Amino acid sequence: MSLSPVLLQAAIDTAQHMVAAPQPAVPKQETLSLWYLLKEGGVLMIPLLICSLIAVYVFFERFITIRKMLNIPQDFMSRVREKIVEGNLSGAQQLCKNYDASTPRVIVKGISRIGKPIDHIEKSMENAGKLEVYAMEKNLGALSVIAGIAPIFGFLGTIVGMIVMFYNIQHDPAFSINSVAGGIYTKMVTSATGLIIGLVAYVAYNYLNARINKGVNQIETAATELVDILHTPAHS
Repeated sequence: MSLSPVLLQAAIDTAQHMVAAPQPAVPKQETLSLWYLLKEGGVLMIPLLICSLIAVYVFFERFITIRKMLNIPQDFMSRVREKIVEGNLSGAQQLCKNYDASTPRVIVKGISRIGKPIDHIEKSMENAGKLEVYAMEKNLGALSVIAGIAPIFGFLGTIVGMIVMFYNIQHDPAFSINSVAGGIYTKMVTSATGLIIGLVAYVAYNYLNARINKGVNQIETAATELVDILHTPAHS
């Protein structure tokens, strides 16, 4: 059975029309940028930015300072022992002064008191050690404060944003569900930002505290070794 020329031509025209028909446009998927979210966070993003800058500055400033204060060679006390055993106290003092670090400053204080009672030497080194620890802990409290207040700023920003949004819902009948959803996720940016800053500041604070504790152990070990040197028979 063959198709008539009219029906054949109609079928061809229909097929061509279907091929040439415009395809439905695929809606473009919107993407969220970090910069957009930060801008939408509100005015309380400003104190959070300040907190983050302070935290970064304090961490690197303290990290560099503490590393410098703890930087001594492993054989430092062995060389000090040699000088003292030889009776070269001035050489031992000069050896300590060659290093701009906490342990040498504490040890040189003890060496300068040699000849006085041991408890007097120990007390002088203890006082010098406290000053060194204080110098290492300087400004470290700022990280602890930021770790506490950054999440609070974040939650406050979210609460303020939610209050404003629900106020607009109450006074604007045209407020849609899409606007509500958009307002919620943008206002929660401050909470997320505050938590991240607080977490980073907390980790940085505890890391630097661990470094300081290492420095305290280094100072105490060196001071104990100096006392042991002074208790040897040659210096009894």
